Amino acid sequence: MSARIAFQPNHDEASRQAFVASFKKYVNFDVESKLGEVFDKQLAPSAATPPETRDDAAALMEPHPLYQLWASLTFHSQNLMWNAVQDTTDRTIDEQIDAYRSLSSSQDRRGSVSLSDELLVKAPISTTEIHRQPGGYWRERRADDIEVALNYAGTVDLYRNAKGMGIGSKPAADAIGQFVASIARKYAPDLEPATILDMGCGTGEQTLGYKRAFPDAEVTGIDVARPFIRFAHGLAESEGLAVHFAEMDAGATRFEDESFDLIVSIIMFHETTKAQVHDIMRECWRLVRPGGLVLHLDVPYQPGRMPLVKQVTNNWQVRYNGEPFWSGFASLDMKEEAVKAGFDPDQAFATYEGQAPAIYHFFGGRKPR
Repeated sequence: MSARIAFQPNHDEASRQAFVASFKKYVNFDVESKLGEVFDKQLAPSAATPPETRDDAAALMEPHPLYQLWASLTFHSQNLMWNAVQDTTDRTIDEQIDAYRSLSSSQDRRGSVSLSDELLVKAPISTTEIHRQPGGYWRERRADDIEVALNYAGTVDLYRNAKGMGIGSKPAADAIGQFVASIARKYAPDLEPATILDMGCGTGEQTLGYKRAFPDAEVTGIDVARPFIRFAHGLAESEGLAVHFAEMDAGATRFEDESFDLIVSIIMFHETTKAQVHDIMRECWRLVRPGGLVLHLDVPYQPGRMPLVKQVTNNWQVRYNGEPFWSGFASLDMKEEAVKAGFDPDQAFATYEGQAPAIYHFFGGRKPR
């Protein structure tokens, strides 16, 4: 198929986006590192009572000019990012929608797309501009719209560079999906999944990684954001991969019991709520087959692993960067959540795995045969 779904900046747009990535990296590393030094060497030692909690640390940090500078730079760097990718999307959106229509209606299509007018999109996705992305994940301004998904796709490399993950050769677009697949093999070496479900699949780039890692498996991706589901389907067809995408709530899918051998997600849970975490984990238990594996990846910012400074800056994300459940998710014991959902304590897990230079939180469990 000649039609292609992709975020495609021109020279000047790519240069601007690279600058924003470098600026965000400077704020994330240089400025935040200096802030930590100021806290450890000046603020904490001079406090009347040594800070023991995030709130104690915040009370010391927030009046300080360097914290205020860090917060301002972080806030405005996010604005710069969305403005930079929007330029590319505005220039290419019409041809990208035409490409989606061509791919989704082709007689040669390999996968499928299923949309649901009955789906009730819950908070925070329905009420919050996650990451302060204009329009959030679900805004539609035209027929067959994929604008917000195209914008999100444009931030992936930018975020990787801003987090120090762009050193050396550029990682493959499906690198995180391939990494999750490798952890699945590590945790369940005897498992050859015939069916795979990717919850909260977003743009579908990582979903395609599962199809490449397990080419004989039937792979399905679900999400509540319709523009993302369209984009993901178009992307899979562009790549010539047979993957199915559906607009569904991960906590209340329409699949039959024990439909999947492997259930995965990538950074989905911290965009939900505590009640939704319970629902999704219970749904995973219902959907996974005996002998199957549930394997979720999310942010590794649990308070016991983080210094007080990082706890304060992470909580800033909740208050000012469209991450209402960031700290709430980090406070949960996800092995305990898996056990509550039905997994045996000996088969449930909450661990950490690295893909240099990043560390991720993995959790889930296996269902006994």
